[in-house]
Amino acid sequence: MDCVRVAVLQMVSGDDLAHNLAQAEGLLRQAAAEGAEFAQLPEYFYLMPADERARVALAAPVEAHPLLAWAQGLARELGLWILAGTLPLASEEPGKMHNSSLLIDPQGQLASRYDKLHLFGFCNGQEQYDEAATMSPGRQVVSHPLPWGLLRLGICYDLRFPELFRLDPAPDFIALPAAFTHTTGLAHWELLLRARAVENLAFVLASAQGGHHPGGRRTFGHSMIIDPWGRVLARVEEGQGMAIATLDLAAQRNVRSQLPALNHRKIPVGTASRHNS
Repeated sequence: MDCVRVAVLQMVSGDDLAHNLAQAEGLLRQAAAEGAEFAQLPEYFYLMPADERARVALAAPVEAHPLLAWAQGLARELGLWILAGTLPLASEEPGKMHNSSLLIDPQGQLASRYDKLHLFGFCNGQEQYDEAATMSPGRQVVSHPLPWGLLRLGICYDLRFPELFRLDPAPDFIALPAAFTHTTGLAHWELLLRARAVENLAFVLASAQGGHHPGGRRTFGHSMIIDPWGRVLARVEEGQGMAIATLDLAAQRNVRSQLPALNHRKIPVGTASRHNS
């Protein structure tokens, strides 16, 4: 296959679960109508509440999660690969959840699960975030073969850890659903996304939250699709919307053939870590 059409979806989710799901469904249907074969929702597409613990209350085992069933039904109906942003999955730690990306194939089957490895902590005197208070970190690096190449999964703060994407096997696509804060996004979001694309000669698919949320939180938005040369192919700046592009896979193979082999590393995985910045 020499091309694939992909869409990254941007939302401004609030504290009304039903409303958020309706908005997400509308975007997924729009992506399918415009020819997308793969569509990616942002982190926390289902809920951005003032109290982070409201998401923990929705955590459930993956095999019985109603939000996963919702996404599976849409994937099956639309014949679409869907990366369901992140969903709250049950954790072994009381009062916590795993913040997990779930990849669903066009038959509605769960293809892959990735639990966020790096937990965000930030305090500048005006804003404060501590994901470790409500989340358990993941323990595995996850890749999944798509019909068009290998997808490496990451979530939001993972973007700051290039080693996650430099591990074998080398990815053709990097997925980054996110809810980057406006403060850190303004400084580093596009810079880091384009760096990850160039370092790995991979397409980067970044779907974000982009606006004001309950509790005074503001996210940066700027969802985008970036090619292996670091060029932004499509972008949504702020507010709800969709960026869609047809990816030239033959051109990616050509770029890789002209440059020295990438030095991806084989590093044992299976340990979790928390990082603050």
